[in-house]
Amino acid sequence: MPGGRLTQQERQQIATGLADGLAYAEIARRLDRPTSTITREVMRNGGPTAYRADLAQRATERRAHRRGRAASRGPKALTEEYGRDAEAVREFEETLTTVFIASGTPRMMARVMACLTLTDSGHLTAAELAQRLEVSPASISKAVTFLEGQGLVRREREEGRRERYSVDDDIWHQSMVASARSTAQVAETSRQGVGIMGPGTPAAVRLENVARYLDFISEAITRAAEQAREILHTKAAPAPDDDTGGAASRPASGHG
Repeated sequence: MPGGRLTQQERQQIATGLADGLAYAEIARRLDRPTSTITREVMRNGGPTAYRADLAQRATERRAHRRGRAASRGPKALTEEYGRDAEAVREFEETLTTVFIASGTPRMMARVMACLTLTDSGHLTAAELAQRLEVSPASISKAVTFLEGQGLVRREREEGRRERYSVDDDIWHQSMVASARSTAQVAETSRQGVGIMGPGTPAAVRLENVARYLDFISEAITRAAEQAREILHTKAAPAPDDDTGGAASRPASGHG
């Protein structure tokens, strides 16, 4: 079984296999590669529906170039907090970015989301994001504006004109709730069209079915999001001060 990096020709064969509807395991068998290699390659470069051999090749070359520059700056540039493997972190950030892209997030916005998500503090300034992602401040500003509009990033103004962008657990909750509201709006608009198209007509029946379906989905998402936040993110209340020898903190026995 061959080792080493995938070649341009192999990437083209992967793209052809995906277009033909082949499973990762079958593509791997034809290339005499591990299935995990094919899966990682595809998911890192747009997913099965967006994979392109030429873009994947260029992305690999860029990653190799970045690794070379980091290595030339010395061991300090490769260190990570908490003793993490710096290369593994970079690889995972690229994978997470790809997953965000596959879910419909534009590439630059996905890169910003992944970078913020993997930052221990959960927040970075525009300058810090631009430096980490090696892009212009204008690109960061555009990406943050988009993500803020989607409820995926929070903008906080510090002293002076500097802004800091952050993500936290509640960001995803708010995003789910916003998505549910948007879905409910589509349902309501669809229902308004029933009268316009004429009750009982094929188009009106279709609109009513769409409205009923989306109403159900919207309510289910909202309910699930609220339950998840209550169950997963409710912190235990601090124990009361024990000024009476602990009696106040002990439950009643239920006996007279």
